[in-house]
Amino acid sequence: MARNAPPRWDRKMQQRLARGEAAALGELYDRFASLVHSQAHRMLDDEAAADQVTREVFGYVWENPDAYDPKQGSMRSWVARLAHRHSVRRLRETYRPAEDADGRTGAELEERVRRATASARADYIVTSMPAPLRAALELAYVQRRDYRQAAADLGVTEDEARRRLRLGLQLLSTAHTHPLEGASPPGYGRAL
Repeated sequence: MARNAPPRWDRKMQQRLARGEAAALGELYDRFASLVHSQAHRMLDDEAAADQVTREVFGYVWENPDAYDPKQGSMRSWVARLAHRHSVRRLRETYRPAEDADGRTGAELEERVRRATASARADYIVTSMPAPLRAALELAYVQRRDYRQAAADLGVTEDEARRRLRLGLQLLSTAHTHPLEGASPPGYGRAL
């Protein structure tokens, strides 16, 4: 397989969708609906709006399977990008801040979009990182374990637990340190 070729599943899924196989859409939905919904909910902070974005994303995929470009990343990245794009569009449509004294109406909205994008990207990074790194971060930050306790829980050395935490945090830090465009995984979150 070529170095930048999409995974076999992605290629087959695109072909099945292009043929109009409803079962393919169901399979894609089962695989990525929670990703789309959680990302939309994180950005919009509204369950009904997240449900609507999820429907819109999978409707778009069904109607436009050829819009997926394997050169831009995985099918997962494409679906995440669509969720991001639809969420930002909905956020911009529904959020109309009052004009401030200087006549700036969009500054608050753009800041909200930037924060929501960083949060959604952090979620994407966490769910995409290798399971050992994610497990170490969850122990440290969700269950409040220090690296010694995390090492014992994971059955690894303390040095390995520290390494996993450090790498996980380094990956996660990229969600907030890069500008809005160009910092995302391949094909993710670029077009607003």
